[in-house]
Amino acid sequence: QVQLVESGGGLVQPGGSLRLSCGASGSMISIYTMGWYRQAPGKQRELVATITPGGSTNYADSVKGRFSISRVNTKNMMYLQMNNLKPDDTAVYYCNVHESWGQGTQVTVSS
Repeated sequence: QVQLVESGGGLVQPGGSLRLSCGASGSMISIYTMGWYRQAPGKQRELVATITPGGSTNYADSVKGRFSISRVNTKNMMYLQMNNLKPDDTAVYYCNVHESWGQGTQVTVSS
């Protein structure tokens, strides 16, 4: 079973940047697509970005050009670089691998 731990969330002003990290433990992590999802208060969880084992990426339209997903297979790590953050990006961000989810990390964008 895969265990996931996110870190890097926090409070940032509009236009600022944050980098989220996801550490994965378990077997065969490198064969799975990994992803970041987010859930804002009162809204459903939504896809932010995914990355395949080979490094192909996919982004939600709302974050294209501002967010960048990456992974280091040898370290079982995934990252989300978030630039030019907007108040609408405020949410709990979750790491996902196969059927496993992390506990989430809060990102708040506010002046």
